[in-house]
Amino acid sequence: MMGHAFRSLGRRNYRIWAMGALVSNIGTWMQMTTQDWLVLTELTRHDATAVGIVMALQLAPPLLLIFWTGKIADRVEKHRFLLLTQAALGTLAIALGVLVVTGLIRLWEVDLFAFLSGCVAAFDSPVRQIFAGELVGEADLANAVALNSVSYNAGRMIGPAVAGFCIAELGSGWSFILNGLSFYGVLMSLLSLRTQELHRLAPVKPENAHQEKQDLLTGVRYVWKRDDLRTILFMLFLLGAFGLNFPIYISTMAVSVFHVGAHGYGVLNSAMAVGTITGALFAASRKTMQFSALPQGAVVFSLACLLGALSPGYWAFAVTLVMAGMASLTFTAVSNSYMQLATDPGMRGRVVSIRFAVFAGSSPLGAPLVGMVANCLGPRWALGVGSLSGILAAGVALLYLHRLQAGKETCS
Repeated sequence: MMGHAFRSLGRRNYRIWAMGALVSNIGTWMQMTTQDWLVLTELTRHDATAVGIVMALQLAPPLLLIFWTGKIADRVEKHRFLLLTQAALGTLAIALGVLVVTGLIRLWEVDLFAFLSGCVAAFDSPVRQIFAGELVGEADLANAVALNSVSYNAGRMIGPAVAGFCIAELGSGWSFILNGLSFYGVLMSLLSLRTQELHRLAPVKPENAHQEKQDLLTGVRYVWKRDDLRTILFMLFLLGAFGLNFPIYISTMAVSVFHVGAHGYGVLNSAMAVGTITGALFAASRKTMQFSALPQGAVVFSLACLLGALSPGYWAFAVTLVMAGMASLTFTAVSNSYMQLATDPGMRGRVVSIRFAVFAGSSPLGAPLVGMVANCLGPRWALGVGSLSGILAAGVALLYLHRLQAGKETCS
């Protein structure tokens, strides 16, 4: 099963890309962990709402730019475009790090850099997800997407622990600077690819100006007419807005409930990553991505959040984070692969962009509210909100499956 799970690594281009991406993912999680800690403990007096606002600003751009990101993803030469976006993200990280190291940083500046990084990521993420298919071809697309999740969450396991060391021993600013330098790993891997071996998707070109305008809404209409894709988007919205707010859960539980320092905070983030890597490997070993895995993942996620809210101690909470990580990654990896494989290649960029916008863009609506719950009622109640979102998401999926089964019985 493990040999099947890692089959995309047998391709030279994907192997090189994966190595560079892993270095960058470690840096990215260092920055995300440090950013939450910086806002919660250095720039505010344990204000969870401020953490939620930073999350919202970083994740709002995919929703705000939805009509442009998908169109561009379908039309650009993806290899060259990623060189630009990755360089931009690295530059922003280094600039933020310099402000922190020099002591000039203010909360509004963290908010600004979070928003700017979110704008670049809004264009980068759909292209990067589709680029996985160009590295391995259509047959291994689902496996490549799942292995991308393994790399991302390996960074999630290593990055927070390194961030905890940097915060405690070097200062918060060096996490941002090291993240900026880590983007050179991706740039070097992109420049080392054999471009003639890429399985390029033909760029979609509008026939005239009228079609150019129509393309802005084509992706939305396409998804809305598909019951399965529409259902997944509803589930993604519920979980993205009210469930997957782990920067708030982990930081507030670490500081307000268990009273641990930067090292203990980093360990909790790494525990979450152990679960997501396990879930990613499980997803990579699947031969098919079936819709039925989505409600299962949502139910397990809900249970993990409930157990986390009731955890009597630090290590018990860490165990529930492993469980939550497995469930959330299974859900996100399966939904990503399913939506790509179930979509016409010419529409894939727009559909992936819509998925990313709904999933990431829903956080600006939910994260500040979850932060307010953590402030007013306590972090355990915030986890209770996450548990409820998983139950509601599973209910949406089961309703779709019931309608689908009823339709089949009527036809027969």
